[in-house]
Amino acid sequence: MSKLILAIDQGTTSTRAIAFETAPEGGLRPVAVSQIELAQHFPHPGWVEHDAGEIWNATLQTCREVIRKAGGVGRFAAVGITNQRETSVMWDAATGEPLHRAIVWQDRRTAEATGALAAAGHEPEVQAATGLILDPYFSASKYAWLLDAVPGARARAEGGEVKLGTIECWLIWKLTGGASHVTDATNAGRTSLMDLTTRRWRPDLAALFGVPIAALPEIRGCADLLGTCEASALGAALPIHGAAGDQQAALVGHGALKAGEAKITYGTGAFLVANVGAAPVASTSRLLGTLGYDAGEVAYALEGSIFSAGSAIQWLRDGLGVLEESRRSEAMAQGLKDNGGVYLVPGFTGLGAPWWAPDVRGAVVGLTRDSGPAHFVRAALESLAYQTRDLLDALEADGAPPLEVLKVDGGVTANAWAMQFVADVCGVTVERPAFQEMTALGAAKLAALGVGLIGDLEDHPVEAPARWTPRMDAGERERLLKGWRAAVKAAIVAVP
Repeated sequence: MSKLILAIDQGTTSTRAIAFETAPEGGLRPVAVSQIELAQHFPHPGWVEHDAGEIWNATLQTCREVIRKAGGVGRFAAVGITNQRETSVMWDAATGEPLHRAIVWQDRRTAEATGALAAAGHEPEVQAATGLILDPYFSASKYAWLLDAVPGARARAEGGEVKLGTIECWLIWKLTGGASHVTDATNAGRTSLMDLTTRRWRPDLAALFGVPIAALPEIRGCADLLGTCEASALGAALPIHGAAGDQQAALVGHGALKAGEAKITYGTGAFLVANVGAAPVASTSRLLGTLGYDAGEVAYALEGSIFSAGSAIQWLRDGLGVLEESRRSEAMAQGLKDNGGVYLVPGFTGLGAPWWAPDVRGAVVGLTRDSGPAHFVRAALESLAYQTRDLLDALEADGAPPLEVLKVDGGVTANAWAMQFVADVCGVTVERPAFQEMTALGAAKLAALGVGLIGDLEDHPVEAPARWTPRMDAGERERLLKGWRAAVKAAIVAVP
């Protein structure tokens, strides 16, 4: 009986665990899954928090359930972890208890702090070292806020009594009973504190943001041994042998391992990651330079981040009540002959690349008396395509060749109408794999590589992907894009 990999996929809206086995035709295939939804906390406008203790408990519960379903812990060779990136946790080194709710990647509370650093002229040095711009999205300003918000935390962190980390770091600490305070290089690269070339912490950047290096984890490769689980956690001392941030894990899951290949994940947000090869590329179009993976060989990437994708549909369902179920969005959009001139700019937590406008809020433009619930739904789905096109244009402006195929995954890709609209607006073939959990698959691949179950990260799809090819007239495409750009401009101008 083949050995299994336990993949932990800790996301923004849920925690899941999946058991993977090696397939006879090569690659990995899922054999058991468990998932628990995650509560969101919004204490102030623009603030988003998670309970790190809840995340830990859900991780234990889902992992134990998957181990049971798969036939027991003796079948497992290693654990891999992928996670919502940038989300920041601070905990007591002695007790292992969080000292504050985790600050989620979407959170904008540190916009004033990062804005002040930018105004003081620090963005070029930060971007040159890390590939990242100055924005509250990244972890460093969140760490600094946590240290200042909890009395005594800063002094204790400088003495090693308080630890800082992103979600995979927190989970590794808990799984190993505090024996391992480590992070992988892809997650470290999203803090604004890691040098993208050397993949080491930068003391000058830590000083700039006010984050003690003593509180930060050790940086390791994505397929390195990151620690060993306590037997009390999962039932055996399983090695943790792979980790990557969710978007980088999806890049690996898709098998986009060559320069010029790219994927976009449509989840709560949407994230385009384009492999650029063995050396970092500096963006002139406000894309992010980032690490693709570090697993024997190193690949760098350019990334564009859309802050609100699936969350716009969730808002229509839960906030406005115009949808009973998210899956109804496809039929509602198809029921209209066109968008009626209505555009939704989903700036609920600001706009990401290439705009990087943290103070922008959501806007609906073009309403008439004929506008109804279906127009809101269609506008939300269309906004995914328009924002994707903005990212592809920025990628091309940075010198990347036009994509022939855009690999997609995430919950929104179940909406065939939306995927056809992405193909039409972007003028590119859209390809969705039959198995959708690319982040978990990527984490499993890294762990399997690290423990020697597979020899490389190459993709071995079991089933043919679904494909959508462009069929929109070029003139219609440009007309729609003109309306979108006008809507974004109106949303930016409306900022007080």
